[in-house]
Amino acid sequence: MSDYGIVIASHSKEIASGIYQLLQEVARDVSITIAGGLDDGSIGTSFEAIMTAVEANTADKLLTFFDLGSARMNLEMVAEMTTKEMTLFSVPVVEGSYTAAALLQAGASFEAIEEQLNQMTMEK
Repeated sequence: MSDYGIVIASHSKEIASGIYQLLQEVARDVSITIAGGLDDGSIGTSFEAIMTAVEANTADKLLTFFDLGSARMNLEMVAEMTTKEMTLFSVPVVEGSYTAAALLQAGASFEAIEEQLNQMTMEK
């Protein structure tokens, strides 16, 4: 099991679930948790759901990915409230989280993963 886990925050339950399924194909030994959509099934993000995903992750060091701005904002607020070490990546959520998951599964260092992800950075 990796020392690092992954958290996905999306505005859509279906997007978060789909990414989770995709990552499980390449990273069965990586703790991956998700928060997607609002409790009523509508589009949006929830601080509480993201906090739950962070705390439910078995890793103490988390690589976090998001789809849009308010998901990032909620991740940043959660980072201030948890004892877990969280690194937020502004990368395309599918490609970035997939790259991180595959590299974690392969035993790559945080520095190697960060280097790969930094090449994908985008403004969002």
